Amino acid sequence: MPIYEYRCNACDHELEAIQKMSDPPLQECPHCGRPALQKRISAAGFRLKGGGWYETDFKGGRKKNLHGERDEAAKKTAGGAAASTAKSPVGS
Repeated sequence: MPIYEYRCNACDHELEAIQKMSDPPLQECPHCGRPALQKRISAAGFRLKGGGWYETDFKGGRKKNLHGERDEAAKKTAGGAAASTAKSPVGS
């Protein structure tokens, strides 16, 4: 969903809002309560949510799925810590 920037013409309060493209623009300022918000023109920002994104999306070169690599590294570290704890001599 896109992230839109708004500025209140009455109190100069600025805010960002995550909205669907089909949602109507915000009008009431959360700071002063007046209907003076104006959508600003800015660089498009958006948030990717949920599954379904391919490993090759938005990546170049030889990069792989970093999320999966972190999960595997955490499992190996946790397994190694448990194994080293189990091997430590008792009473030392």
